[in-house]
Amino acid sequence: MNALNVNGTGIAVDREGFLVSLDDWSEPVAEALAKAEGLSLEAEHWEILHLLREFYREFQLSPATRPLIKYTALKLGPGKGNSMHLNRLFKGTPAKLAAKLAGLPKPSNCI
Repeated sequence: MNALNVNGTGIAVDREGFLVSLDDWSEPVAEALAKAEGLSLEAEHWEILHLLREFYREFQLSPATRPLIKYTALKLGPGKGNSMHLNRLFKGTPAKLAAKLAGLPKPSNCI
């Protein structure tokens, strides 16, 4: 078991960096996870991360890329719900990386 240091507190993560406990997520945890990935979270990232958490609350799973795109388009419009926008924000792996930063389990069909 690995740990992510967030303000002096160890947060348990698995070997891929996903949170072990969904209850450990907070915005500072997301910032630390993003930093570990070489990302700086901007307003556009937060919009998607909060949307992903809403998706998880509604469906109890982390979406793969296609459902993530559809859900984002439904909630935020086609300008943001498209693969180009999400790939730009999340380094070409939007479903997996965004789920990690949102404190959610890895989507089941992501390698």
